[in-house]
Amino acid sequence: MLEDLSIKDFALIDSAAVEFQPGFTVLSGETGAGKSLLIGALTFLLGGKGGVEQIRAGAHESVVSGTFYLGTPPASVRDLSGDGGEAGEPVAEPTNAFEWLTQHGIELEDGRILLRRVIRENGKSGSWIGGTPVTRADVAEFSSFLIDIHGQHEHQSLMKVSEHRKFLDSYANLTERVAAFTSLYSELVAKRKVLDELNSDDRDRAQKIDFLTFAVKEITDAKLKPNEDVELDDEETKLSSFEKLYSDVEAINGALSGGEGGAVVSVLKKIRVLADSASSSDKSLQKLTERLDSAFYELSDISEEYKSYAATLVFDPERLAQLQERQTLLYNLKKKYASSVSAPISEVISYCEKAQKRLEELDGSSNKKELLEKEITELGKKVYLEAKAISQVRKTAAEKMAAGVVGVLSSLGMKGTRFSVQVTEKTGTDVTQKCGPYGIDEVEFVISANPGQPLQPLAKIASGGELSRVMLSLKTILCQSDTTGESTVGTMIFDEIDTGIGGEVAVSIGSHLKKLAKNRQVLCITHLASIAVYADNQIKIEKGVAEGVTQTHVRHISGEERVSEIARMLSGDAASSESLEHARSMLSKFSEAV
Repeated sequence: MLEDLSIKDFALIDSAAVEFQPGFTVLSGETGAGKSLLIGALTFLLGGKGGVEQIRAGAHESVVSGTFYLGTPPASVRDLSGDGGEAGEPVAEPTNAFEWLTQHGIELEDGRILLRRVIRENGKSGSWIGGTPVTRADVAEFSSFLIDIHGQHEHQSLMKVSEHRKFLDSYANLTERVAAFTSLYSELVAKRKVLDELNSDDRDRAQKIDFLTFAVKEITDAKLKPNEDVELDDEETKLSSFEKLYSDVEAINGALSGGEGGAVVSVLKKIRVLADSASSSDKSLQKLTERLDSAFYELSDISEEYKSYAATLVFDPERLAQLQERQTLLYNLKKKYASSVSAPISEVISYCEKAQKRLEELDGSSNKKELLEKEITELGKKVYLEAKAISQVRKTAAEKMAAGVVGVLSSLGMKGTRFSVQVTEKTGTDVTQKCGPYGIDEVEFVISANPGQPLQPLAKIASGGELSRVMLSLKTILCQSDTTGESTVGTMIFDEIDTGIGGEVAVSIGSHLKKLAKNRQVLCITHLASIAVYADNQIKIEKGVAEGVTQTHVRHISGEERVSEIARMLSGDAASSESLEHARSMLSKFSEAV
């Protein structure tokens, strides 16, 4: 459910903060007041395209944020965070907002999630879900689980044929069963992919075996060790700079303990004698003498270690040649089998291990092929039988669903409308062609809104009002078939649902929206009082001028202020006693109606 919406510098909206309540909320206002701006801001928040033209004049950026309450995740949430899918294998799709968040590693806070989007004057935009930066596509995908906006906007799921199957599966309570089928189908696709590789040309397989055998032998013969390249570099550097190293060490030894009287250790030794004498005369110098002693012993020890190190320094040209030869071998192996010549030698070792495993697979391909063919045959039968069973459930449900939609449409001013849920089987020569990740069926909604006209794809409907009423019909029957509320989004917005209607039809639409809001949050933009009086809450959008600047304001109304707004919607006159009395009568009659 949408709990609040905050808008800053969006179009004509300077600043607006709106809290939304559960149930049925109506948004009203005079024509041109900016109702479309509120929906535009919400559409932008939900992943709609943003442009600099949306930034309020004089501002540098537009910011829209909204809080959604999801509640406690159900126990059935799948963890898809590690599911990346294999090539040719469909990736498991999240079926609800909780699974999407889990997949992307985003956590809820007290059952809530904050969405935020920004568009800046330089054209750059930013999107966040729960504080995590995401892409606009991510926002659009995630928000599709939260909210539907129905009308002449981008969030028109009915216009996407791919969504029709989801509606039917939701109505038929098939969502979880289809998700399980998708996993089964994915397993079949993966096994078919392996079999295709095994069935590849024998010559190609032989070439692969020869190449991998050579690679494994070449790397194995090298007897590589982890971090060997680093150790070789260190030793080679030491031998290559032997003269300089030897010279430096000799100079250090000379400075520390050379036979000359100026050597550091010799000088310190003389200073110690003087310090002992001085401290015997003045006890306050004792600590300095002790520090001097420590320095003397430390430098003496360092001097002895440099002497010992110098004794070990021996230039070995043969060892240097061996090192350089070994480095050349490692360089060539990296060039062949690692990502680059500067990569660690562990990449070559890893390549050898993978090549060895692949060789074992290719060498044992005959037995594996026979076993795999048997597994594919059995799994294919299982997939096909399950797809047929799901198809039968869909076909049965499709008839009931269509009848339910027609019944609701009739009460919504679309009498004589024919509506059908077409379930057609895919064609193909094998199981993977006949089936898809979601079964054997193609599902599409078709409609004839006018008597005598043939059924046509729903996407060809021109009227936004008709499309909204079809969606309203679908949501109504989905609510009747799903009392848990898990199959559909938690918030629905109907824009222009009252296009071309009035009278009893409008009353019927208001009644249906009220029923729909029992299990969902419903927001509706309307000009009709006969719809608005059914609402649990009403928000008024107004346009005004402040200091020469046109601005749009959004606020909740209730009591007499709501009576006046209903009166204005009824007759255009919010002050006449007749309009006000009529408004009170309608609110009294319908605001608590079910």
